[in-house]
Amino acid sequence: MSTTAPTANGRVIALAHYAARALLEDVLTRHGATFHQSVTLRAVVAAGGSVGRGELDRDVAGSLKTGESVVRSVIDELTHAKLLEEDPADASRIRLTDAGRELYETTTEETAEISARLYAGIPAGDLAVAGRVLTLVTERANAELDGG
Repeated sequence: MSTTAPTANGRVIALAHYAARALLEDVLTRHGATFHQSVTLRAVVAAGGSVGRGELDRDVAGSLKTGESVVRSVIDELTHAKLLEEDPADASRIRLTDAGRELYETTTEETAEISARLYAGIPAGDLAVAGRVLTLVTERANAELDGG
């Protein structure tokens, strides 16, 4: 562990992000899933298990900072793998299958254990400050991306 505390900046944030993401991707790879697929499944879960196609495209594209065509391709992959399906009650919506929910729950449980180890011993106040700072940086970056 480093004994000096660097000032938070893009590099420090990126190093933390990519180190944690590598751990997440190890979990996902063991289960035959990708990062993009995981983000997409999470968005469907967050929407209550069923979500409009357009809403899902926009939500995931915004989270991943990618085009909606990329998201539609990921949705196709998940549908082909029978992790998502057309909602029989409304064909304009996508819903989780039992297999999709199981994959999401399994990978979430495994990554929660990793996160617990990564954040262990960090004071709650420090985590709150980091959360506020990162939220502000995200808001500003999104505003820049939106042209404002």
